[in-house]
Amino acid sequence: MSLRERDYDIIVAGGGLAGMIVASSAAHYSNELLRILVVDRNPLSVMGKKTMTGWICGDAVGKKSVEYMSKRIGINWEYPEIEHPVKGVIAYSPNHKTSVSFDGEGYMLNRKLLPQKQLKDAIERGIQVRDRVALRSLIIENNTVTGVEGEDLINKSVFRKSAKIVIDCTGVTSVLRTNLRIKSFIQTRIDRDDLEATGRYIYDFDTARKDDTFFHPDYCIIHLDQKLAPGGYGWVFPKGENKVNIGVGVQQRAFDLRNKEMGLRRDLKMLIDEYVHINPVIGNPRVANSEMDDGNGWGTWSVSVRRQNDCMVANGYMVVGDAAWMPKPLDAGGIGPAIIAATIAGRDAVEAIEANDTTEKELWKYNKDYVNDYGYKTAGLEVFRRMLQGLTNDQIDYGMKHFLSKMDVDKITDGEHPEFGTVNKVGMFIRGALNKKLAENLKCTASTNERLMQHYRNYPADPEHFLDWQKILHETLNDAFVKLS
Repeated sequence: MSLRERDYDIIVAGGGLAGMIVASSAAHYSNELLRILVVDRNPLSVMGKKTMTGWICGDAVGKKSVEYMSKRIGINWEYPEIEHPVKGVIAYSPNHKTSVSFDGEGYMLNRKLLPQKQLKDAIERGIQVRDRVALRSLIIENNTVTGVEGEDLINKSVFRKSAKIVIDCTGVTSVLRTNLRIKSFIQTRIDRDDLEATGRYIYDFDTARKDDTFFHPDYCIIHLDQKLAPGGYGWVFPKGENKVNIGVGVQQRAFDLRNKEMGLRRDLKMLIDEYVHINPVIGNPRVANSEMDDGNGWGTWSVSVRRQNDCMVANGYMVVGDAAWMPKPLDAGGIGPAIIAATIAGRDAVEAIEANDTTEKELWKYNKDYVNDYGYKTAGLEVFRRMLQGLTNDQIDYGMKHFLSKMDVDKITDGEHPEFGTVNKVGMFIRGALNKKLAENLKCTASTNERLMQHYRNYPADPEHFLDWQKILHETLNDAFVKLS
């Protein structure tokens, strides 16, 4: 089947946040001339629903990411899809004696209402949306993706449509990526230890007492505590004066070890319930059930916490957002990276179609463009995350107090790896063998990050040089992981 014979120019698989931005970006860059179809398993009335329990997410996104999209493709969000503005993020050490403020304006989104805004924008741009279709597989011809296949959930019939490019935005467990049956550099499966189990409530509450270390209406709060959230962190993100998105993310292996060491049998919901219970500010918590939140008050989901997929294109196929493992390795924030990638992917897909060439080589530009704008920093943060997951609470307390400089905080604010330059200055005064080991590990992560960022700045311009580049990447990562173990 030639490119001209396809049903659509672009099929976007998945109508969540990333998928709708991809489609809108493609419509923008093609002056609404392309035939674009978004396919989602949800009814239009609940577009973007991630799990049976709702639109489960931490809901936070940086202002810069939203502006990135707005300036390029003219998509603007405001109230009520932007539910509450925040001034920044504050991270607290386990003993609450040290706090680090990351000054970066952002927004708390309403993930139930945002998809309706996105749907409206997409339809106004001439995009077709097909709901209640469960996609099962990609259509393959001559080592090229030429369409999608699945089940029409309304009449239980086969759904089959062809396209010049299929853009996969179906999430971290994407069956399309996992079962990709063509020759490709795309990594199809993720390591279990690179996933975090997360869950959260959206609560209305009464203020029991004031304590800014547990809730602040203007700041997203993060609690680092290996007993509270092994291998991850707890969060208290404000959605108003008396409304909160509160949850916990854990590395499952670390959580299992914690339960074994403490002689407990806790699941994630029990852990989150304990986290809510110890918060002295949140009194009489009630699952939010207004029209803005009905059906979205509680839920769990899995989030990737590694660098993005080493390669995100194949013949006729692109992956974006959670399907490409884009959430930030340090804090599992996925909205910002997805916005940036989706904006880029829509543009680069249009350029390939206009060139009448949707091969891996022509689509490769998307890899390079995303790495240049955002992805260059994620591998270093993956190394930093691995190091943090191995620390004790005492080490976290000590490190936050003694080793973070203003420059480091600025780096983290920009989503980059801190340099830990103070480690060398205080080296001879470090107390305790474990803290000296921590200092060495911090220097290791900083030096590894420098090498990784330079390596990503040299991301190959074409597929022919990819395997050599990837070999060096994996050798660098594995060397750091061994040193940090």
